[in-house]
Amino acid sequence: MTSGTEARSRPLGEGVRAHAERASSVDRFAARARARRRAPWRRVLIGLLAAAIMAGVIWLLWFSPYVVVRDVHVEGVGGEEAAAVENVAKVPLGQPMMQVDTGAITDRVRGRLTVAEARTSRSWPATITITVRPRTPALVLKNSQGQLEVVDATGVAYDQVGAPPAGVPLVTASSDAGSSKDALKAALSLIRALPADLADQITTISVSSANLVTFKLGEVDVVWGGADQPTRKVAILRALLKTGPTAIDVSAPDTPVTR
Repeated sequence: MTSGTEARSRPLGEGVRAHAERASSVDRFAARARARRRAPWRRVLIGLLAAAIMAGVIWLLWFSPYVVVRDVHVEGVGGEEAAAVENVAKVPLGQPMMQVDTGAITDRVRGRLTVAEARTSRSWPATITITVRPRTPALVLKNSQGQLEVVDATGVAYDQVGAPPAGVPLVTASSDAGSSKDALKAALSLIRALPADLADQITTISVSSANLVTFKLGEVDVVWGGADQPTRKVAILRALLKTGPTAIDVSAPDTPVTR
């Protein structure tokens, strides 16, 4: 009796389970169908939200009155020079940060003779930073009008002074041609080439043209010539100084002359 009852109850239980599984499958199918129907709308909403956020950021950075230039910071120089750089930069205070033309600011600053290089950047949230590399003196040129011009290592005359800065060589231009950029480069080739023991003995340097630089080394008059072969000229000069000359010409190193 017991085994017969169990045999009849198993098919009934299995039928209930089967029905429940079919109902569960129908529910899952319906849920997936609803999810598929909602998916396009979800994507649209996400896209609209992203576009709204992007539009808000663009408005905030480019057009809003909140993220605007309120300060200018100059690095690399100080005092009067920093004030002069800021003045020539013409940074538009009150303009939205992203509308500021940093390239135009850099070009204006580079136009200042005392500036060797410049770079402009945004320092968020409200500062424009101008980084400057100033020119440094390599020589002072006394031009044909008697003015003292400060010249950097590239041969650019960028300032006038009343007296040469300490430690900066004084070069005299004996003609207008001696003030040309090529003539200054010839003088610079001499200054860079001479070792300290010889440079300390120089009393005067004169430049007449790009091909004629002369100087007085102690009591010896030296014709240096142009900017070519400076290392070889120094070697020949050292050798000839040992002969006790009053004048040396190394402008043509292959055929030096002494007297």
